[in-house]
Amino acid sequence: MAISKEFTCIYSALILHDDEVTILEDKINALIKPAGVNVEQFWPGLFAKALSNVNIASLICNVGVGGPAPAAGGAATAREAAPGNTAAPAEEKKKGEAKKEESKESNDDMGFGLFD
Repeated sequence: MAISKEFTCIYSALILHDDEVTILEDKINALIKPAGVNVEQFWPGLFAKALSNVNIASLICNVGVGGPAPAAGGAATAREAAPGNTAAPAEEKKKGEAKKEESKESNDDMGFGLFD
């Protein structure tokens, strides 16, 4: 399994953070060298600069957290937003209700229902 050069720097930065050591280029290099991984010279410096003003604990704790939820009834569909669209929303609502009724009837046709 090939070890990515970026992952090597990431793991080194995480080790330094876990030991509460400031993440600097020379300290990342100090961890990489004994590991025997060949990393281009710019990676440790790049990671050190990128992480210099970052709260790593907050970054780790908020990995899966997304942004705010979209507002209900957000953007119009492409069909509604198209210029010259004269279809009334009421017509589309009727079509949606007809589909719901149709699907409800299809369950009755099968000989069983929700409360049978």
